[in-house]
Amino acid sequence: MILTNGGRRIATATGAMLADPDSLGNLPQDAAESLFDPEFWRSRGELLDVRGGRGSAWFIASGARLWVLRHFRRGGFIARWSRDTYVWMGEDEVRAFAEWRLLDLLKRRGLPVPQPVAARYQRSGLRYRCDLITQRILDAEPLSAALAQGALPEARWRAVGAAVARLHRAGADHADLNAHNILLDAGGNVSLIDFDRGRLRAPGAWSARNLRRLRRSLAKISRDLPSGRFSDGTWGWLMAGYGTDAADGKDTADGKDAADGKDAADGTQ
Repeated sequence: MILTNGGRRIATATGAMLADPDSLGNLPQDAAESLFDPEFWRSRGELLDVRGGRGSAWFIASGARLWVLRHFRRGGFIARWSRDTYVWMGEDEVRAFAEWRLLDLLKRRGLPVPQPVAARYQRSGLRYRCDLITQRILDAEPLSAALAQGALPEARWRAVGAAVARLHRAGADHADLNAHNILLDAGGNVSLIDFDRGRLRAPGAWSARNLRRLRRSLAKISRDLPSGRFSDGTWGWLMAGYGTDAADGKDTADGKDAADGKDAADGTQ
């Protein structure tokens, strides 16, 4: 058992896990790997829900523990050959560990992201699989779901823009900023989730690319919704909350941003 910055590393039979001891509570160490097995929670009647998407996610409620368990899965073309395995390039490159450390850092800075609980990888030769557990953000729904239910007031759009701006000012580059990865809770708070492949960066063009990706996502999901759910006007409200001219979220003509959602590491991991 090794203490690392912001967490505890625990060796396992096939790899290792990284955990926040305070979040784990008094769980026995020999049961640690069971935390990442949905069937373990299902057998206890504590598996609440299953959410689809690129990374399969399960909601867990075990006493005071309200968690989200996510198994890392590939997207795009490479998923035809490798659904959930990645090339081993050292423990520092494990996707779940990298996301755990980024979330831990951002959370300690007071930013609107979920608290990381534990991450785990299982290695087999030159390949590995991995999982991540985070604290569940209660009474929250994705921005995409909120738009499907009705139009959002100006204050909500401004709050979304302000939350994104806080992450960008901290240098947090979200690799998949879209309407499904922004949560709105009943109290009007906004959180960002799913930071796989996210990283800290110096100020640059990446923040505008994030915004363009978000705008494309909002435009896409609103195509089949009643008019007015998303428009130039609502985007203007979001960008007013962000603190930048609304034009910053428009696509450029160079065509490069169309590939922003692809996994740049898919050729190697």
